[in-house]
Amino acid sequence: MATTTYSTDAAGLGTSPTTKLSGAVVGGRLRRFRAVITFAAQADGDTIVLTTVPAGYTFAYGMINASATFGASATIAIGISGTTGKYRTAATHTATVPTLFGLYTAADDSPLSAAETILLTIATAALPGSGSAVIDLYFSAP
Repeated sequence: MATTTYSTDAAGLGTSPTTKLSGAVVGGRLRRFRAVITFAAQADGDTIVLTTVPAGYTFAYGMINASATFGASATIAIGISGTTGKYRTAATHTATVPTLFGLYTAADDSPLSAAETILLTIATAALPGSGSAVIDLYFSAP
């Protein structure tokens, strides 16, 4: 006989009586937090504050859309103080088309227990002296 298994987020559907599913991950409203960065040769080791996300929000994914590459050797990480690669591990970004990012380890987290200031951390080399990028972070609202 076949076994029915529920995803972690839909587990309440398998109980009697059923329980209400978390609006943070099932049917929740997706909120965008936008940051526009102007490239100005920001140095290796610099951080750029992208936004602050309120407590109770759950990370979904992010997108980078750049007018120019971040440089051939500059790496960027997106995260928080102490966990600089929480949402995007440090890597180069040489695309000039919209590019999705997001780590499973962030997407499967519980809603934020406190507000987070999201940072872009530059490593290995400086950013270019001209151009810009739009970084959108998407979170489910509580």
